[in-house]
Amino acid sequence: MTTIDSSPEAAAVTPGDTDAAGAGANPLHALADWLASTDHKRIGRLYLGGGLLGLAAVVTVNILLAIERVDGADSLLAVDSWAQLVDAQRVGLIFGAMLPLALGLGVAVVPLQLGARALAFPRLAGAGLWMWFGGLVLAVVALGNDGGTSGGQSDMVDLFIAAHALMALGLAATAGSLATTILTTRSPGMTMRRVPFFSWSVLVYSLGLLLVLPVLVGTLAYLFLDHRNARTGFGGNEGIVRWAGWVFTQPTSFLLAVPAIGVFVELLPVTFRRRTPARGVFFGGLALVAFAAFAAVTQQNIFSLPWSGAGVNLDDLGNKFDDLVPYLLFNGLPILGMTIVLGLGLFLAIPQPGVRPNVSAAFLLAFLGFSMVFTGMLGNALFAIDDMGLQGTVFEEAALVYVAYGSVLGVLGGIAHWAPKLWGATLPTGKVAGLAALGFVGTVLASLPHYVAGFLDQPAGLVYDDSDLQVWNILVVAGHGLVAFTVVGFVGLLAMAVRAAASAASAVDDPWDGQTIEWATTSPAPADNYVDVPIVRSAEPGLDLKTPAAVGSDA
Repeated sequence: MTTIDSSPEAAAVTPGDTDAAGAGANPLHALADWLASTDHKRIGRLYLGGGLLGLAAVVTVNILLAIERVDGADSLLAVDSWAQLVDAQRVGLIFGAMLPLALGLGVAVVPLQLGARALAFPRLAGAGLWMWFGGLVLAVVALGNDGGTSGGQSDMVDLFIAAHALMALGLAATAGSLATTILTTRSPGMTMRRVPFFSWSVLVYSLGLLLVLPVLVGTLAYLFLDHRNARTGFGGNEGIVRWAGWVFTQPTSFLLAVPAIGVFVELLPVTFRRRTPARGVFFGGLALVAFAAFAAVTQQNIFSLPWSGAGVNLDDLGNKFDDLVPYLLFNGLPILGMTIVLGLGLFLAIPQPGVRPNVSAAFLLAFLGFSMVFTGMLGNALFAIDDMGLQGTVFEEAALVYVAYGSVLGVLGGIAHWAPKLWGATLPTGKVAGLAALGFVGTVLASLPHYVAGFLDQPAGLVYDDSDLQVWNILVVAGHGLVAFTVVGFVGLLAMAVRAAASAASAVDDPWDGQTIEWATTSPAPADNYVDVPIVRSAEPGLDLKTPAAVGSDA
């Protein structure tokens, strides 16, 4: 048995038997089958479901914080709860939404794209799922009982730190399973140069997490021991932000956006109906974005240019070069990677004689998400320049919201695109496109006004004394509200589409005229993904099946 074969017990089950058996058996047995499943599609969907719940919760927190900021002098919520709400925002955006949504989509889709019958180490990925979920629940409990970075209950602060270590260990376990899958379970003929763009982005993302998360766990171990004892080595509660705050901000968030960018790249050739030249350049662009992982390993919250006022000159070039290099490495290289991806995307979009683009709602979501992430990266490059005077303002939060919400839009695009394989459902194009536009407007309103307010010196906290800033905070409330409506609307559409698909006789196997191998299997994909392991002869095996004589280049 090879790594692309399923386990013996799974191989004995014919396609569709697992779901059918669960439906007719004891409900508790069916639930246990789901909770302990080794089917990567089920594990991925559980991650996606948890991520969508976390996203809904953190958007609600963002709305509460935005309402609190509308009147910078008075407080609507209890002042004692402010610190916990700010912590909940950061934890929710990173650990409640970005990480589980990206990993969930990767776990659900990558084995299908590789032509594999199973995920490598599926029980490790499943254990990682429940470690993440348990850690997230514990983090919420800690915040609800005066824990967090400014909490007053010592035991709850300890629980807050330990919960993050548990989440990090679980996410690292799933990332290890994904990376192993991509490196070892590819179907015959699928070289690394032929790996689909989304799977490549997940590989880069998973390896980045395997660099970053162990560093986080080690840091949290020191913080936990320090807080449990003298609290002198790392500064007690304040040490959490100083030593581990890098995981909640830029440039670490750029790494977490890589799978969403991969969805955009994946949909480019499908949308413009052409084979992709210079695949290696696309791969390089995605890798440059993920260079942010090395920024996280250095445990720095910001790589700034400490030049201001009279210091902006050509004097003392040696020291200034020392400042410029890390700034460009960790702020400039991700922007360069995004520029490369966008440039090649524009090349693919050049009109071809007799070829009409097929712009789907999924592509619209992915493109708008890509543009939001790019805007967040550009904003962070400005934020890191001391002379701009943006540090200590709401500008940094706005950049994080741009990256986080942009990543969410990209993952929602991936869910819409691969829904036929995961559920046998096709989402209504018009309604999803409308939600994409609504999510785009909501993300801009939730972020751009705080870019402006940052230039107007609104502090990062919830209190300010300039009434002229009020209008910008009102717009932010509206933006988060629109994003909440987008999330609820998308989940509702997905639920209705899945319910309709369950009662339908059949589903379309390839509704998008796809180029990758997963569109050659049935919709929804069976328990083992493929009856026979497919043999890949080019980077676009889906096109090869339709036009066998037109096997393209891997260049």
